[in-house]
Amino acid sequence: MTAERKLASQPFTIGSNQFSSLEVTPVFDAYWQFAAERQEIYFRRIERRHGPWTHDPILKQFRFTNAYRAADRVSQYLIRSVIYEPNFDQDPAEVFFRTILFKVFNKIETWEILTEQVGALSWKAFRPAAIDKVLSKAQQNGGRIYSAAYIMPPVKLGPTGGVKHRGHLALLELMMRERVYERIQETKSLKQVYEILTALPSIGPFLGYQLAIDLNYSSLIHHEESDFVVAGPGALDGISKCFVNADNLQPADIIEFMTDRQELEFERLGLNFKSLFGRRLQLIDCQNLFCEISKYSRVSHPDINGRAGRTRIKQSFRDHGDVPRPFFPPKWNLVVPTSVSLTR
Repeated sequence: MTAERKLASQPFTIGSNQFSSLEVTPVFDAYWQFAAERQEIYFRRIERRHGPWTHDPILKQFRFTNAYRAADRVSQYLIRSVIYEPNFDQDPAEVFFRTILFKVFNKIETWEILTEQVGALSWKAFRPAAIDKVLSKAQQNGGRIYSAAYIMPPVKLGPTGGVKHRGHLALLELMMRERVYERIQETKSLKQVYEILTALPSIGPFLGYQLAIDLNYSSLIHHEESDFVVAGPGALDGISKCFVNADNLQPADIIEFMTDRQELEFERLGLNFKSLFGRRLQLIDCQNLFCEISKYSRVSHPDINGRAGRTRIKQSFRDHGDVPRPFFPPKWNLVVPTSVSLTR
């Protein structure tokens, strides 16, 4: 098979653009194969099957996110234990506060050390100095308080003394005092949420989009994940590996194109893709899959260079133990069968 081929399908158009003219590489097929196998791993794990959960040597060795962002370990913790935890105040201000505080660090261990040493985290009882003390001590002891999933840029607000997390605590306090959560509640679309967030200090396009998705898990807003997408750096690299002439189109349009034709591609490749309990891949999921295939193809297709030029996968797979019973935003109305894991 040649390294490039024309996309064989009926024309799919946005304006005057013809997606059928896109030239794809072998990574295009790998994108769908990766999504299907990664989802198989997910279901094998939540159904408590014994490992190994895949015969794919790359998926065995390296760490990759789930096909669905909301099914990832950190997203699941956010949804279950931060946003919808029954013992937490569900007042909109408190939900917003907890979500942003968690996502600033995006690390379960950071949230847990704070709740252990500071107590229940709430806007009503917000003590920046107490949080600063705990985080500073953790760092002094060699701990990492920020996730490596994406970069949190520093923000210069108040007397930070050059300490990154102090600026982020000041940013959170600014959001709360300006009642940003009320403005977000009034939005009519996910894009409007994104625009409010990216108008704040240090929140760029990719971070703003990720935060908008996280807030949309909550009861604050009820926008469709299919409304809007922003491609991050990893997704842009993945797109450049899947298509020869992707520069002719907007990245968001390509992600929408992939989302729209997912069933056609799984059928074409003979893949039995298991959706998320009836929920098809959304824009955010297809965006993430581009990021993951960017990494996967560094090993599977090392001859196909992307725009980032990276050649190694840094993070190895680490088993965190049993996967808790999946919990998704109640408004999604997903029915999780009783056959999957029952531990919470």
